[in-house]
Amino acid sequence: MVVNRIGDIGLALGIFLIYYLFKTLDYSTVFALTPFVQQYSISIWGWEINIITAICFFFFIAATGKSAQIGLHT
Repeated sequence: MVVNRIGDIGLALGIFLIYYLFKTLDYSTVFALTPFVQQYSISIWGWEINIITAICFFFFIAATGKSAQIGLHT
């Protein structure tokens, strides 16, 4: 149950970052605008991280948490 919640948090953070960056959740718009925002970065806990990398990281956490893969399995 806890592992599944970690996946939920990762998914929510990934979706929030997509909406923060693109102001939409429409796939075609997000994919069309991605080449134009590759240089954007955000500061998370004092680290300067490329925002596309952060989105991918949170979706990776979501996938491993929701499917209980190694690292987030019980």
